[in-house]
Amino acid sequence: MSPETDTDTETEAAFTATVSKDELSELLEPVQVLVDECKIRLTDDGLNIRAVDPANVGMVDAELPKEALEQYEAKSDVIGVNLERLDDIISMADNGALIDFTLDPRTRKLEVVVDGLEYTMALIDPDSIRQEPDLPDLDLAAEVVLTGKELDRGITAADMVSDHGALAVDPDTAEFEISAEGDTDDAYYTLGEDKLINISPGPAHSLFSLDYLKDVKKPIPKDAEVTLEVGDEFPVKAHYDSPDTAVRITFMVAPRIQSD
Repeated sequence: MSPETDTDTETEAAFTATVSKDELSELLEPVQVLVDECKIRLTDDGLNIRAVDPANVGMVDAELPKEALEQYEAKSDVIGVNLERLDDIISMADNGALIDFTLDPRTRKLEVVVDGLEYTMALIDPDSIRQEPDLPDLDLAAEVVLTGKELDRGITAADMVSDHGALAVDPDTAEFEISAEGDTDDAYYTLGEDKLINISPGPAHSLFSLDYLKDVKKPIPKDAEVTLEVGDEFPVKAHYDSPDTAVRITFMVAPRIQSD
């Protein structure tokens, strides 16, 4: 075997993928609302990102299974990326266009090809990016399924009167409510079983920063079915599958504990 062949083998790409702009955008946008940089885990099952914001209030877990990628080969690895720089590159592609990625194991740089544009992107040392916690398995009292449009409407209404709002479920009436009480005005957005896709009622009432709830609802498609798991002064878990792509997203937001 010639030295050239040895070198070629040693520098074989550790990661190659071809993914549509739509899939990639829906994977990254929910992460960008919380952090500026993140670790992307390259696994046998596809791409996974988990990140928590600097204040430890919001967390996101984003998955893109390898079956949704046009082409995917990866050795188990973790890469760190600046999301703004990556988004700038992706924005060069037309909607529906395919984007090619190759990770050079020697330089640890990501080579990106977008509509004829070749871009070499320096990566961030994953160890320098804040360690993300495991996604906790919470046993929350109530579960509500509603559209992204209804969630957006309720949070937008609450934001008109206050900087914090409550998510609550009344187990007696099987109603879900998003509410806010301001200095002068109040807002209550109530959805019963006739307006919800599904509800498993239980006693739940938690107060949240509306800045975080607005961040969470921002990337959610209006026609997505969003499952909210809520409890009494517990974090809220919001998860949805993208209606148009294979992306799966889970958000978690910690509550504001009310003092007596």
